[in-house]
Amino acid sequence: MTSVIPPRAAVRADPAKSRRYGAWYVVEHKLRAVRAYFWTMLVTAFGTPFLYLFAFGVGLASLVVDSQGDEFVDGVGYLQFVAPALIVNAAVLVAAEEYMFGMLLGFKWNAIFIGMNSAPLTGRQIIDGMFLFVAIRAAFTAGIYFAAVALFGGVISPWSVLVVPIAMLTAFAFSPVAAWSATITEDRGQFNIVNRLIIMPLSLFSGTVFPLSQLPVFLQWIGWISPIWHGSELSRQFSYGPTEPIWLSVIHVLFLLALAIVGWRLTVHFSVKRLDR
Repeated sequence: MTSVIPPRAAVRADPAKSRRYGAWYVVEHKLRAVRAYFWTMLVTAFGTPFLYLFAFGVGLASLVVDSQGDEFVDGVGYLQFVAPALIVNAAVLVAAEEYMFGMLLGFKWNAIFIGMNSAPLTGRQIIDGMFLFVAIRAAFTAGIYFAAVALFGGVISPWSVLVVPIAMLTAFAFSPVAAWSATITEDRGQFNIVNRLIIMPLSLFSGTVFPLSQLPVFLQWIGWISPIWHGSELSRQFSYGPTEPIWLSVIHVLFLLALAIVGWRLTVHFSVKRLDR
């Protein structure tokens, strides 16, 4: 007896469209998958910045004073000082989550990358789609933080809006983490170790809540190699600067771009190699 395939089930993938829009199909899949925990993400995205800004802008700010008893750092209020760095740090944290758990999810826990690669999608398109999704999450998170900063009175200059793309660039500068994740075959708690021993300490030693110059000289090098410090300092230049020479701002941009490009290229390399096994 011959079975009849329903017309909707008989729809085939268009290879030409897959080659052209393959990365965006990956983004579409990720966005659809987000619906399962959309409300959790939404509440976290809106609640976290208000808690952080209240804690730092109101609580800690009352303890941070200059030699004359004023709550100033870099010539601005403590809230204006810390807010750009918090925006950058928030984008980094959501990106790191995708670089680690999102990558291993696609290769092992749910193996969606394997299925996508069996369709007319290349490994390069899959990783490009992942990075586009990271850009969307980082932009959304940074945008929410920026709106909260504005409500708390932390926006001084109209150029402050550029803190959002700077936060996205800083998030991409952590893409070498994605390249490393693409090589992991077994989850043995590596991601928790990276979070606790690398990403979180970088947040503390990168001039996020106090100027890097206040650290002992033998610890300041941690900030110099930290993308969070480069992103935070660059964002401060547009938020209330300039507070540094232009050549240093150029170094911030080049450093972040270099890490982002190298990390993306390595992620593509290791992922394609893994998918072609």
